[in-house]
Amino acid sequence: MSGHSKWATIKRAKGANDAKRGQLFTKLAREITVAARSGLPDPEANVRLRLAIQKARAENMPKDNIERAIERATGGSSGESNYDEIQYEGYAAGGVALIVHAMTDNRNRTASEVRAAFTRGGGNLGETGSVAWMFDQVGQIIIQAADTDSDEIALVAIDNGAIDVQPDDEIVEVYTEVQDLHKVQEALAEAGYTIESAELTMKPKTMMEPGTDEALKVIRLIERLEDLDDVQTVYSNLNVTDDVMAQV
Repeated sequence: MSGHSKWATIKRAKGANDAKRGQLFTKLAREITVAARSGLPDPEANVRLRLAIQKARAENMPKDNIERAIERATGGSSGESNYDEIQYEGYAAGGVALIVHAMTDNRNRTASEVRAAFTRGGGNLGETGSVAWMFDQVGQIIIQAADTDSDEIALVAIDNGAIDVQPDDEIVEVYTEVQDLHKVQEALAEAGYTIESAELTMKPKTMMEPGTDEALKVIRLIERLEDLDDVQTVYSNLNVTDDVMAQV
């Protein structure tokens, strides 16, 4: 399984307090605003915006918050900052590769905070391109595995253009080419499967499996990075073993 989805499982198991929830809504709103500015403010015509709204709804973000985020992109709110999208790359303990996707209105601040997080977490911030070659950008659909047949999911997904299906005890991950994500998602939904999430992600080409102590250091570094206000998402090629899951 990808480091990203396994990490998402860990976060769900640990739960989120109100402060974390507020931070999540802020980040989701920022993604909606930037997505709406990058194309038409219509989710039917703007794939990135549609995915951002779907993710926000999956996290129970209030409808009013979503609408305000779109308004900011269309000039409905004054005094809003314009955000730059930046990608940072580096290594964590055990040689695990990390990609950090950030949105910021102050590049110097964000760079300083990300570098400090890597340093304190025992990692090293690298140059642009230092680890990106280890990942492919793909569409990722996650389906709850309870009472489902992963073989049947695979048939529906592959018939509609999916490139890979990876079952696990709790979820089934479906991977698509970027342009086929919506088509495969709709086909799976029409077939009656409950889709937990559908988004673009960075899928590792190879996974790293360091020792338990190093893996826990990696997870703590990811947590430190995701706690930064300007960081939207962190991708890794960490293979989270059952032993590590139990300790987390």
